[in-house]
This record gives sequence, structure tokens and C-alpha cells, in this order.
Amino acid sequence: MSVTAKHIPTRKCVACRSSKPKAELLRVVKYQGKLFIDDTAKAEGRGAYICKDTSCVKAAIKTRRLEKAFRMQVPAEILNALEELSLNMEV
Repeated sequence: MSVTAKHIPTRKCVACRSSKPKAELLRVVKYQGKLFIDDTAKAEGRGAYICKDTSCVKAAIKTRRLEKAFRMQVPAEILNALEELSLNMEV
């Protein structure tokens, strides 16, 4: 009897388009017309994932990837919070 490896779910970063395990990505969620950063990665709503890398966060902001993914304007406080989180995670 062989032991099978546990399935690790992967998601694609909206900025660099690379697939990574969900645990290595930040999740932004749109639910009932409002955007927020999902720390639990289990909140209801449409999600978009970004690498925790500062360069990916900056690229997503510059190319407006989140706005394209959600088809709406992303508030500045969400973008600022993403930049802060990525800076804190690199240290």
C-alpha cells in the first residue's frame, strides 16, 4: 500500500501569472461590491491572488491588474495595505 502525497491547492498571481500554493499568496476579495484583504483565505466572494513579493504587488498596482480582475476601481487604502503587507513579509 503506497502513501499518496497530500494535495496542495495552487492559485495564479494576477501580476506575474505564476502558480504558487495558496499559502504563499495574498488574497483580495470582492464581496457585495466591497473589496477587502482576506487574511483567512476563506472569505466568501470573488478572490484575486498576489505574490507576497513587493515587486509583484507594485506590478499589480502599476498595470491595474486588480481593477481588471474585479472590474471596478480599487480603493487606495487597499493598495496601500497590500504594499505594507508585502514590505512586512519580506523582512
